[in-house]
Amino acid sequence: MEFQSGYERNVETIPVGELGIIALKSCETLGKKIDAHIVEWRKEREHEHLGTPELRSYARDSYLIDASVPRFGSGEAKGIINDTVRGDDLYLLVDVCNYSLTYSLCGHTNHMSPDDHFQDLKRIIAAVGGKARRINVIMPFLYESRQHKRNGRESLDCALALQELVSMGVDNIITFDAHDPRVQNAIPLHGFETIQPVYQFIKGLFRAAPDLKRDPEHLMIISPDEGAASRAIYMANILGVDMGMFYKRRDYAHIVNGANPIVAHEFLGADLSGKDVVIIDDMISSGDSMIDVARELKKRKAGRIFICATFGLFTNGLERFDRAYEEGLFYSMLTTNLIYQPPQLLEKPYYTSCDLSKYIALVIDTLNHDGSISDLLNPSDRINNFLAKHQN
Repeated sequence: MEFQSGYERNVETIPVGELGIIALKSCETLGKKIDAHIVEWRKEREHEHLGTPELRSYARDSYLIDASVPRFGSGEAKGIINDTVRGDDLYLLVDVCNYSLTYSLCGHTNHMSPDDHFQDLKRIIAAVGGKARRINVIMPFLYESRQHKRNGRESLDCALALQELVSMGVDNIITFDAHDPRVQNAIPLHGFETIQPVYQFIKGLFRAAPDLKRDPEHLMIISPDEGAASRAIYMANILGVDMGMFYKRRDYAHIVNGANPIVAHEFLGADLSGKDVVIIDDMISSGDSMIDVARELKKRKAGRIFICATFGLFTNGLERFDRAYEEGLFYSMLTTNLIYQPPQLLEKPYYTSCDLSKYIALVIDTLNHDGSISDLLNPSDRINNFLAKHQN
């Protein structure tokens, strides 16, 4: 079984507090899917303490708490919680990348930026007013995670954001595929988990290509740069195939769009001729690097190319991916539903969405019972069980 259902997990302990989920508007769709999973599990679960005062509200029709962040005409806002949260174990969901949301600023329409979403998160935490038993933040794309180290006189925004959250009373922060997990050093005495969705990608790959052959003669995992090497190494090891890597030669004399431009991609690895290739990274931003890597792989006579990224930002739109697909540069692209997915992306013939709602629901359900999530953080057993069912 790919995941144990909630009622089959060891959740006989009394919950930390009544479960409450606040899905900010940026994360409404994902929040509703997570809530539906937990509602189903808890209605079916047989718990030895059911009927006791501690579990009087254990099985409910929904665990979502009504909250909003209305704005004044000046663009200023306030957080409002319309349900009681006293003694609750709260899980706040926020997607800082959801640019589809807008607000009015002095008559002008503004799209919400990551800064706006982070401020709204803090407003809701402030509205809790210290009444909750525990506050957990689930922020799939870690705010300012790409500004994780200092070069010269630069701000360390991600570290400051984490410290700000814990100073407001947040106990645990859960994120996915943090750009650099070492940023957790900013809050060493608080809970911080960064989760890799490798299991979901492997399932998605076999959905996109059921005939995928899992052996070193037919498949290879590629890291598009040195920063993504650990992801590629893990996936290659768990699949039992080889791994290759590109490294970027940059022009450090110039800065374009806040970064040193890439001059060339150099490849380190074995012969690619005829092999299917999986490129894995944490995010697709503009997509230039990913398409350049795919083009270089095709020059080396790679077979089908699969692009996997936890976060599909597509900051310059999807047109370049459409052209690359038409040119035959890649076969399929996979990202997760952890951040906003524009409707046109979901319609693309080359796109596969990897759903993380059930996984997050399991994490929330387990943590609410103060249980260990070690087995959820390490997907090796689940991957091996899945692969055993898909032997070539």
